Amino acid sequence: MVHYQKLLRIPTQGKSLHNITAKVEAIVTESGVETGICILFLRHTSASLLIQENADPDVLKDLANFMAKLVPESGRYIHDTEGPDDMPAHIRTALTHTSEIIPINRGQLVLGTWQGIYIWEHRQHSHTRELVVHVCA
Repeated sequence: MVHYQKLLRIPTQGKSLHNITAKVEAIVTESGVETGICILFLRHTSASLLIQENADPDVLKDLANFMAKLVPESGRYIHDTEGPDDMPAHIRTALTHTSEIIPINRGQLVLGTWQGIYIWEHRQHSHTRELVVHVCA
């Protein structure tokens, strides 16, 4: 079995979705794996991974607006050590994912036509997020 692993450090710009598809695709190409899987793991509890629409940016805006209503920052949370946006960020991460598995075929990620891979930053301020990309065949 072939394994290839790389750590990506992704700077975020505060609360938003960051398309990382091209960066992950480049690692899959580097790996030389033709048929296998790509495992993504985000090493944080206040940001998440998302596979979502990559053609119409309004989809991402609607998702962000929905999440803001579902988990408001104005809630009364016990944990507030790192600021008022921290606990809502943890809840948002708990409702989404910190890992994804994507098949590889012919050296390419098997994503749908309109799918992209995103890091969803749930905090107000910029962070550098670490993503482990593990490719195996």
